Amino acid sequence: MFEKYAMIALYFSVLATLGWLAARRIRNMSDFVIGGKRLGFWVAAFSAQATGESAWLLLGVTGMGAMFGFSAYWIVVGEVLGVAVAWFCMAPRFKQLTDHYRSMTVIDYLVSRFQSSTPTLRVISALSLCFFVLIYISAQIDATGSAFASFLEWDYLTGAIVGFAVVAAYCIAGGFLAAAWTDMFQGAMMLLCLVMLPVVAWFSLSESDAIYAGLQAIDPALVNIWGAGGLTLMNGLVAFGLVAIGLGFLGSPQIFARMIAIRSNAQVHRGKWVAVTFTILASFCAVSIGILGRYLFTEAGVAPDAALGKGAEGVLPQLVEHVFPPWIVGLYVAAVLAAIMSTVSSLLVMAAGSLTHDLYERLLNPSLGDAAAASLCRKVTLAMALVALALAITVSVLSPGRTIFWFVIFGWSGIAATFCPMIILSLCWSKFTERGAIASMIAGFAMTIISKFVLQELDGVGEYFTALETMPPSFLFALLTGWAVSLLWPTQALETKYRTDLQSLPTQPKTNTPATEQ
Repeated sequence: MFEKYAMIALYFSVLATLGWLAARRIRNMSDFVIGGKRLGFWVAAFSAQATGESAWLLLGVTGMGAMFGFSAYWIVVGEVLGVAVAWFCMAPRFKQLTDHYRSMTVIDYLVSRFQSSTPTLRVISALSLCFFVLIYISAQIDATGSAFASFLEWDYLTGAIVGFAVVAAYCIAGGFLAAAWTDMFQGAMMLLCLVMLPVVAWFSLSESDAIYAGLQAIDPALVNIWGAGGLTLMNGLVAFGLVAIGLGFLGSPQIFARMIAIRSNAQVHRGKWVAVTFTILASFCAVSIGILGRYLFTEAGVAPDAALGKGAEGVLPQLVEHVFPPWIVGLYVAAVLAAIMSTVSSLLVMAAGSLTHDLYERLLNPSLGDAAAASLCRKVTLAMALVALALAITVSVLSPGRTIFWFVIFGWSGIAATFCPMIILSLCWSKFTERGAIASMIAGFAMTIISKFVLQELDGVGEYFTALETMPPSFLFALLTGWAVSLLWPTQALETKYRTDLQSLPTQPKTNTPATEQ
């Protein structure tokens, strides 16, 4: 046990050091919210992917691999497609436009893109974002308690509070820069641990070529990419729902904040290869860990929940204990905490910055100075963290049967359905209007809740919506609503202005990047 605690102590000391170093560079609101737009491509890419993955990857996706077998690889397909489209197709134009508009946040970009004359767009965007961010953060805090309980046999509540305290401390001190730097470190740790575990586990098996036959003996559905029964309507919907998880990368503010903060468009074009490579390795290895754990720790007739915990989310801790000595187990405890804290820190800073900058500073107190704004943002960060902690504890009491995978997916789907269709249309369609953007946000927000709590409960069709989960119907409804409203109430002046903005952008990114941008 000493080795585990020593590794965790070392991990926490690195976070504290990075937070302290970042705090020394915070001089104004821009530094606190977007790091002064000084991120290089390595930091931006690792930070974006670490933020997008979270404990959902190390505990949730590994558990899905153990539960579903080969069909869980549809998650990998969706994530890789989503990340590739976001970085290759959307990020270059988004970066150019946010630089052109001098945007500090994603909401700043939207207001400038639509030339908003009223605060409606800014208010709806900020409040919608904060609502789902609180759910998403609370899911991560919940995972912190579960991680400490699984690895160190701590009480759930104690683990949740300790994890919350650490991440809140370095976020309040160092803001976005602390979040980005720690994300780089934590993302590297996550990737190393995810790749190392299945490789070592594979070579530790005396008969590695018997895995396929062993899985088939446990349950033939485990080796079928479509699941039990092969390709059926229900299995097709489940696969589509898993692939659709990747839609959340197409404009979610916590990820696209990194596109704003990256130093230049040339850095975007370098970062895209890092982001896609990270995603392929991390998500593929996470599913593989679950599959190997199912092979090693279960047998025919034994439910995976019984052997591997609720939602099979104990498969990674069990496989680590089975393969590695105690001091490396401590490294994996730190990796799980890294996955959680990288997401919590990024979301906290983004949401606090949105409330402080997008609402209070822009609408209520435009004369607020930079130093005062940064100070207020720290206080808002602490307040939001406390609310998320209270929500996590409440959910743990009211829903003891929850799993990390689906808890996180609800918050992820809400953010994605509210913002991603709007971001896509704003970048790709010159006729998209402010009314269309507002309607799209409201539609995505509402349909996320309706899909989860109404459509999935309907007799006869509820099981199909459950198979799809909340992302596909919510995302599609928001996209169609924004398109229809923009066609019904067009704005010719806005269309002309946006075309002019696009024509003023550089047609090619810089290729000769100074050494300082490496």
